[in-house]
Amino acid sequence: MKAKEFGKKLIGKVKHFRLTRSVFSYPYIIFMLIFVVTPLVIVLVNAFIYDGHFSFRNFGAFFTDSSSLSVLATSLAVGVITTVLCFVIGYPVAYILSKWSSGSIIVVLIILPMWVNFLIRTYALQNIFEGIGIKLGMGTVIFGMVYNFIPYMIMPLHTTITNIDKCYAEAAQDLGANPVVTFLKTTLPLSVPGIISGITMVFIPTISAFAISELLSKNSIMLFGDSINLKFTNQLYGVGSVMSLIMLVLVLISNFIIGKINKGEAARNLW
Repeated sequence: MKAKEFGKKLIGKVKHFRLTRSVFSYPYIIFMLIFVVTPLVIVLVNAFIYDGHFSFRNFGAFFTDSSSLSVLATSLAVGVITTVLCFVIGYPVAYILSKWSSGSIIVVLIILPMWVNFLIRTYALQNIFEGIGIKLGMGTVIFGMVYNFIPYMIMPLHTTITNIDKCYAEAAQDLGANPVVTFLKTTLPLSVPGIISGITMVFIPTISAFAISELLSKNSIMLFGDSINLKFTNQLYGVGSVMSLIMLVLVLISNFIIGKINKGEAARNLW
């Protein structure tokens, strides 16, 4: 009887239990707290701690070090060059593939190498360059960056261009616009969201990338991500944390600027 009464009580509690949507967010919140918020707090604390006391000496050590500032400038330059090259190469590819019935299959083939770890791909590039006698340096580093990140430019561009309603181009042609004008006045403006997404997905990872420059330049070129990794490896946690915060600020500024540009383009008239 006791077991029966217990079963009835348990069933009653189950019936009264209502599963809310917020319950499903708990695992995500816990994950974010442990693996995102906690590391950020640790980095923030380390940036302002020197010899066990609150101090700005770590910031001073970074901003008075000309080599660190040079590495930051080089990283930004490499990020801009890589993003521009990815766009110049990726946009025509995405545009052409959007016109083909088998374009989506080719995009998948372009994405397939991304399933291989980027270190393995970079080691393969290093062996290829050395095998054919190409001197490792800035050129090979930029080539490696473009090779690793161009799929992130092609994917959003292909999706955006493919989803553009063809009636816009047809209307422009009916009004007497030639193919060039039609492209500049319809396809290009309507593909701005894809361009913005591509720039975001290429520029931000590029300026924070590490190992690619080391492997493809034989350690002759160091970028910001490599420098951060080196600081933590050498147990310079204070300066490394400052550099990590600077990288975070750069990412936030980039996202803010790109978001503003995206909103501005969306607010403009098509013509």
